Amino acid sequence: MNFSLEQLLAFVTVYEKLSFSKAAVKLNKHRTTIGQVITNLEDQLAVTLFERIGRTVEPTEDGHLLYLYAKQVIEQVRSFDKMALSLSYGALGRVIFAYPSFIPSHALSLIRKQLAQDFPAMQVEFVVRDREAIKQGIIDGSIHFGVVNIHDSTAMHSMDSTFLGHVEFLPYVQSNGWLHTLDKSQVVNALRTERQIMLKSLVDERMGNKFLFSANHELVDQQALIINMVREGLGWAWLPKALSESNAAVDGISPLDVDMMFEGVKLPISLWCPQSKNIKDIKHSILRSIREQMQNYAQNDG
Repeated sequence: MNFSLEQLLAFVTVYEKLSFSKAAVKLNKHRTTIGQVITNLEDQLAVTLFERIGRTVEPTEDGHLLYLYAKQVIEQVRSFDKMALSLSYGALGRVIFAYPSFIPSHALSLIRKQLAQDFPAMQVEFVVRDREAIKQGIIDGSIHFGVVNIHDSTAMHSMDSTFLGHVEFLPYVQSNGWLHTLDKSQVVNALRTERQIMLKSLVDERMGNKFLFSANHELVDQQALIINMVREGLGWAWLPKALSESNAAVDGISPLDVDMMFEGVKLPISLWCPQSKNIKDIKHSILRSIREQMQNYAQNDG
């Protein structure tokens, strides 16, 4: 059975837009053309993919099933296309590295140090972006690498994804503040009522249900500002455990040692990048830096 990439792309777009007209706009085709492409595909497959309901369409049961396979084929073709294109390009002179705001700055500095050692002439730009922006940036070529929170991330994509591990968060408070004077059995109740300073990006990425602990909470964009606010005794905050590895960064704040185990204090993270030959060595350099850091954290914990 022969069917074209154009047919699969039309099918996937109509499925996602639930409209021939909207799919036509996205694909820069005429509505009649899209309708005919879908009809021809249905004839070839001997399967009805959509129920036509006025100006809208609804996928059939068979349409729902075949969508997943069609989507995978399209993503694989995109990966093939990106890899083929990358073969004609040499090494990059400049890369864009995107990351969420909860990644400790000293960890990024160590990545930059490794890249400077391995690629002395290469320029590296670090930018803060959320997961969706990183995904779109890698797709359109404006971002080369991104560290992303992959909690609840099940979307299919054509990117290279390498699981890095988990970022563990601990409740940080002002060093020698009143929360540090409490008995362990009193700490949990105190955190439920004391002002919690929450990193906004965690809420934006739908992590609020895991990290919002106190009804009295405020959202802040920048992790550095949160650290300063906790240092001034204005509240407490979930912050990465790895911050403790950089004493200067967390001077005046300390993680609490509590008996109760909190749920949702770890986030799985991955390194995303395009399927591209010309960034392969750069990726290995980044991974080497990250894994060395994780080994150091593990040794210190031990």
